[in-house]
Amino acid sequence: MTDDNRKIPAPAIDLYTRFIHGEIGRRAFMQGVGRYAVGGLTATAIVEALMPNYALGQQVQKDDDRIIASRVTVPSPDGHGTIGGYLVRPFSADSRSATPALLPGVIVIHENRGLNPHTEDVARRFALANFMAFAPDTLTSVGGYPGDDYRGGQLFASLDRAKMTQDLVAAARWLKARPDCNGKIAATGFCFGGAQANALAGILGPELAAAAPFYGGATPAAEVANIRAAILIHHGALDSRLAADYPAQVAELARHNVRHEGHLWPESVHGFFNDATPERYNPTTAAQAWARTLEWFNEHTRVAAPARA
Repeated sequence: MTDDNRKIPAPAIDLYTRFIHGEIGRRAFMQGVGRYAVGGLTATAIVEALMPNYALGQQVQKDDDRIIASRVTVPSPDGHGTIGGYLVRPFSADSRSATPALLPGVIVIHENRGLNPHTEDVARRFALANFMAFAPDTLTSVGGYPGDDYRGGQLFASLDRAKMTQDLVAAARWLKARPDCNGKIAATGFCFGGAQANALAGILGPELAAAAPFYGGATPAAEVANIRAAILIHHGALDSRLAADYPAQVAELARHNVRHEGHLWPESVHGFFNDATPERYNPTTAAQAWARTLEWFNEHTRVAAPARA
C-alpha cells in the first residue's frame, strides 16, 4: 500500500492516529476529517473507513482446532490487584506425548484501548508458530475491554499508568514461571504495547529474552542499561514522530551494548501491522515484520543467545 493508492488522504489518517493517542478529542477528529470530504468521499465515509473492522483482522479463528485458548486471571499485588488475559497454546503441545511440551512464552500487549479482537488474533498466530502466548488486558480492573474502542480508550485513560506497567510485569513473570514454559519469554506489542514491551525489557533485565516492539516509544533512558533482552524494533517510515526518534533509540541501545536490530518499514504509517484498520495496514511490510519477529523470537527463546560482553 502506498500513498498513491490509499482511498483516504494521508492527513486524515494522521488525524486518526492523533485521536486514538488521545492528542485530540472526538469532536476535533470529526471536524478535522470533514476538511477532506471531497467529491463522493463524505466525512462519514472517511470515519467509517478509518475505524477498525475486527472481522477483517481474524487470520486464526477462535475455535481453530490447532490451538487451545483460555481466559486466566493473574495476581498483580503491585498493580491493580489482578490482571486477566487470553492464554493460547498450540494443541500439539499437549497431544504428542503424555507430558506437555515446554514452550517459549510471548507476552502480546495491546494498544491503548484494551485487549481487542486484533490482539487476541495475534496471540493465536503465535500459538500456530509453536509459542505459548499470553495477551493481558490492562483494563481488567475496570471490567476489561468493553467491545468498543472509543469506550476502551476512555477507560484506559482513567487508569494509573505505573500500575498498568506493574500488571504487565506480573503477567510476564507468571508466564515465565508456568511449568509448561521453557523458562524463556519474549514481549511484543503495538503502540502503547510496543512502548510497554520496551519498558519490560528495562524492568525485567535477564528475565526477558527478547522483545519486538511495534511502533512503540523507547525504553526510558535510565533503564536501558538493565536490558539483557535482544531488541527488534519495528517502525513505519511514514510514522514521522517515532521515525524521527529512532536514531536516538538505536544509539542508546548501542551505547549499552544491547543486541538490537531495527527497521523503518517503507511506505508504512503508524499501525501498519494492524489488518483490522485497512487504511493503515500495509500487507507487504506487515508480513515482512511478522516473519522477522518469528525468526528473532525463535533465535532468542529456543536456543541460548550469545553471551553479552
